Amino acid sequence: MSFDLNGAVAVITGAGSGIGRASAHSFARRGARVVVTDIDADRAAEVAGEIGPAAAAARCDVTNLADLEAVRDVALERFGRVDLVMNNVGVLAVGPVEVIPLEAWQRVVDINLLGIVRSNLVFLPLLLGQGSGHVVNTASTAGLLPYGFDRLPYTATKHAIVGMSEALALYLRPRGIGVSCLCPAGVATNIVEQITFYGTPTPPRGPAFPIVDAESVGELVADGVSAGRFLLLTAPEAADELREHGADLDAYLARRTEDGA
Repeated sequence: MSFDLNGAVAVITGAGSGIGRASAHSFARRGARVVVTDIDADRAAEVAGEIGPAAAAARCDVTNLADLEAVRDVALERFGRVDLVMNNVGVLAVGPVEVIPLEAWQRVVDINLLGIVRSNLVFLPLLLGQGSGHVVNTASTAGLLPYGFDRLPYTATKHAIVGMSEALALYLRPRGIGVSCLCPAGVATNIVEQITFYGTPTPPRGPAFPIVDAESVGELVADGVSAGRFLLLTAPEAADELREHGADLDAYLARRTEDGA
């Protein structure tokens, strides 16, 4: 299901830096008007200023439903509609599984997973009402493959986001709304600012995917949305891992356990 970014209105959470910022620029270059949101209002305003008159900025804490409703209102007041929603906020709690406390789990779930649930409650009625639009959910290769035990709350929420996105695609596509699931591997961003460390982390037994720059990911997202693709991988090598994982899960887990790769 292709999607025309030219003239569309896109709302992006977590767009003050990294992948969100890069996607905002990529959407704008293709003619979209963009509502740049971030928990850091100054960062959101800076990115909107970089884009120019085709952008608006708003502070948004995705754990607060009222903030998302205010973003919706900014989009409607400034641009008259919403066509694309990119749910891009994510935080990590890193450490041995037995050390990460319950409150860290609750924070990661509230932001990474329930943030998208709140966004759906606010924005899906608009998209369903107009019978068109597109949703992008940022997950991770850690939500596709079993390697992120050093960041288990993050990994669990990213697996949930992949499953949610697949189900949403089945529900929304017949109603004229596309869904994409972005699964980055290594991306050069400032996500380290969003990491809370507990104990001494153990390196995950995961594949060594190449690190790419955020700007390349922004272009990948814009191209994927335009083409109506569901799964957006920053590392094409992840597709081979997925095929091996799906062919024989027991063998895959055994290999990863043995080689520690």
